[in-house]
Amino acid sequence: MANDIEFPDKSDHGRKTITSGFFEREIRLSGDETAAFLHNLADAIESDTSITVSGSDWEIPFEYREPIEVEVEFSKKREGELEIEVEFAEAHGSEGSGLSVE
Repeated sequence: MANDIEFPDKSDHGRKTITSGFFEREIRLSGDETAAFLHNLADAIESDTSITVSGSDWEIPFEYREPIEVEVEFSKKREGELEIEVEFAEAHGSEGSGLSVE
């Protein structure tokens, strides 16, 4: 699939496709690895509304709809932290405007 976005990962196991339930994975990347991941994600977003995000032993195929929510959060308590979250909502057929005439 042209819209595969893979996290760099050294382990090599069989891949599990995740399509339901709950899954969370935190991955620490270098600046170069993060940039490459974000470039791949941006390319996938520009080309289609379906992406597959994966690691060495998991993959999540996802068909999304616009708009894409981007949240920026900054906190300066003991140590400064900047969080940027990108949230995709699942596509549900034809969304339309919600208006109808009968």
